[in-house]
Amino acid sequence: MAERQTQEIPSKFPEFLPSNSDSRFPSNGRLEDYFRGLGNPGFKKRGHGLGSRSWVKIDQNGNSKILELDKATVMRHCSLPSRDLRLLDPMFIYPSSILGREKAIVVNLEMIRCIITADEVILMNSLDASVVHYVSELCKRLQANKDQADDLPFEFKALELALELTCMSLDAQAKELEVEIYPVLDELASSISTLNLEHVRRLKGHLLALTQRVQKVCDEIEHLMDDDGDMAEMYLTEKKQRKEAYANNEQYDQTTFFTASRVGSKSAPVSPVGSCIGVQKLQRAFSSISSSKHGSLGSSSNSEENIDQLEMLLEAYFVFIDNTLNKLLSLKEYIDDTEDFITIKLGNVQNQLIKFELLLTGATFVATVFAVVTAVFGMNFEATIFDVPSAFNWVLILSGILCGSLYFSFLLYVRHKKILSV
Repeated sequence: MAERQTQEIPSKFPEFLPSNSDSRFPSNGRLEDYFRGLGNPGFKKRGHGLGSRSWVKIDQNGNSKILELDKATVMRHCSLPSRDLRLLDPMFIYPSSILGREKAIVVNLEMIRCIITADEVILMNSLDASVVHYVSELCKRLQANKDQADDLPFEFKALELALELTCMSLDAQAKELEVEIYPVLDELASSISTLNLEHVRRLKGHLLALTQRVQKVCDEIEHLMDDDGDMAEMYLTEKKQRKEAYANNEQYDQTTFFTASRVGSKSAPVSPVGSCIGVQKLQRAFSSISSSKHGSLGSSSNSEENIDQLEMLLEAYFVFIDNTLNKLLSLKEYIDDTEDFITIKLGNVQNQLIKFELLLTGATFVATVFAVVTAVFGMNFEATIFDVPSAFNWVLILSGILCGSLYFSFLLYVRHKKILSV
């Protein structure tokens, strides 16, 4: 039946068949077995090689290695959920975060995105200057301190370098922005122009974006310092050592128990006394296992209490990044003060224009009165005043005196009401 169900190769396709000397071709003549055995890269399984990316792995000795891994492999190796691994994807933009997990620390600080375990650092292979600097500096420090005794665990060394480079990068950007923006603000305060206003607007946008990034890093470090449980979760080396010690103790207890049970069964297979002895040994074995469990729990509680090492590390960089944040906030306050000064200056100019407009309106009113007098005498009617040659001059003089008196009275009224400081 099995041979009847086997698909025979048709004779009308001789050009696709290998020669008889090809040992890779199966003797049963099944075509699918032949293609499965071929090493041709064109015949791959569906999904094979998809999702693999280039990763850089750095061990405790400072040796770096480039690996091709897919996300599933990294998730299984580091015991991470997929949402944590998305933080490392450069295609997505996430705010800065530091997450402590069971076997790893997920770090997402600006361009430095990596997974830190108890004995290695894994990060995506990138040509970004921050990533290249982090890899080279970490390898350099680990190789330099390889033979030196250091109380700081491996995961904290990697985390410290990530915090250091991130804080220094943000501080350098803040200093660069500070050097660039102060001259522009001074120039704007002295000369208000559209070009200067546009330049300040662009720099203010950069300042707000940088302030948000620095604020997020500062809040993340402060959040870790406030949560003792999260800090205790980041002691990966201690957790690994406790787990290995617990596994060794459990294996030793099981070996001792089975050895004792075998000896007891060989010496007295049916004796009730021997069975009682076996029960007593079984109880002692379980009591030793429970005591080892209690010891591991006690050490875990001690590690949760003894978090001073990580707390001091985070506190140092919190002070550093908080200083950078204060610089940016001071710069923002300086921009706000400059904007207030410009607003006051523009308001003063506007007030001067209003004063001038008010004076011009008063002068226009007086001139209108004079124009009314001239318009009356310009009408075609008979009057005895036209018979006197000097009468026109007296009309002009009296009209000018009247208009001047009206304008002077207008100025006195405005000054009396303190509308204008004339």
